[in-house]
Amino acid sequence: MTTDIPTLTNAERERAAAHVEFARREAAKIPDIPADLPTRQVRRVAVIGAGTMGGGIAMSLANIGLASTLIDADPAALDRGLGRVRANYASSVSRGRLAQSAMDERLESIRGSVDIGDVKDADLVIEAVFEDLGLKQSIFRQLDAIAKPGAILATNTSGLDVDAIAGVTQRPQDVVGAHFFSPAHVMKLLEVVRADKTAPDVIATLMDLGRRMGKVAVLSRIYPGFIGNALFRNYTREAHFLVEDGALPHEVDAALTRFGYAMGIFAVHDLAGNDVGHQTRKAQMATRPTDRRWNDLIMKLADLGRLGQKSGAGWYRYDEGSRTPQRDPEVEAFIIEESRRMGITRREISEDEIIKRCVYGMVNEGAKLLQQGIALRPSDIDIVYVTGYGFPAHQGGPMYYADRIGLPEVLADIKRFHAEYGYWWEPAPLLERLAREGGRFADLQV
Repeated sequence: MTTDIPTLTNAERERAAAHVEFARREAAKIPDIPADLPTRQVRRVAVIGAGTMGGGIAMSLANIGLASTLIDADPAALDRGLGRVRANYASSVSRGRLAQSAMDERLESIRGSVDIGDVKDADLVIEAVFEDLGLKQSIFRQLDAIAKPGAILATNTSGLDVDAIAGVTQRPQDVVGAHFFSPAHVMKLLEVVRADKTAPDVIATLMDLGRRMGKVAVLSRIYPGFIGNALFRNYTREAHFLVEDGALPHEVDAALTRFGYAMGIFAVHDLAGNDVGHQTRKAQMATRPTDRRWNDLIMKLADLGRLGQKSGAGWYRYDEGSRTPQRDPEVEAFIIEESRRMGITRREISEDEIIKRCVYGMVNEGAKLLQQGIALRPSDIDIVYVTGYGFPAHQGGPMYYADRIGLPEVLADIKRFHAEYGYWWEPAPLLERLAREGGRFADLQV
């Protein structure tokens, strides 16, 4: 594999850093919501679901002095959740990052309950249960009957239809998406998802709450995966196709880290667990369209028990007690055999192609989000990616990066990939227009 990722000059890095700071400030501005619009008062919060997300959200609230009731119907799950919160704070104390008195005060502000009726006095309810539309709708029907008038009902979903959740209530104006990133008490991104009938002051309140938590709050409209996960699908899909086409996991990851990512995508998969979402993906296989290419390697690895770091083997192997990825001849032979089975003639793939296919897929999807009004502005997409997905800040974000390369050049490569690889690379009409007119994504700032 050839190495051909250009080195940025100091001036280019400084311009990218200035853009990231600009994007962070701009994300707080929503054109149809005045900056001085009064927000709803939030003094008491209820969090539904005591899993990793729910506990992390409760910690984020406690960290800014907001008391919360952490609710879970399963007493054992509640105990585990509260124990996890205590352990997280204890770890901070042991590392000198938090005073014991502060830990005690924050733990005191988080109360556990197994009774959903305890949402009745909450000004804000954040549902953080498993990503299942039917389950969330069931909970929102209960919240609609119990929560006080004017309470904000937020769903922590990573991509479900918030309108479908709001639609089961008699108060859709109070329902909003609040996509926290895991672990919620650490990650700095919050996607605030505006449903069709969400009231402006509800949006303003969630955006302000995110700011108070020290997060970058970015507004999104409803779309599968919202802003972040919509682009991430394209990034991961192409990385997997690259492995089928001839690259090996360590080669893709090496290109991505040289581009500026802290970790390559396959190392990230192994860290998170290759079985994450496994059953959902399996269930979707029976009904997914047959007119496009799909990648199922990660499911096959999970079926083989190669779950990643937790099993000692995934896309890489791991020595006992070590988190350092090591090349594994066994998985590389498996990948090569899978390519043969699919009728793919493997070839050497350059770092330039790896970066273009991983990043330009995100750029093309970002253009679609802008055209449909899912994202307000290109800089919002950039700050989502720099803040929540590890996109290298010195590259400025995917839309900024495309502007720097030049949209005609980016479009030419996307058209080439479309001719060669088909469906997933259909050029976004907005990208085609901007390239034709000599425009930039930056011209679309509002």
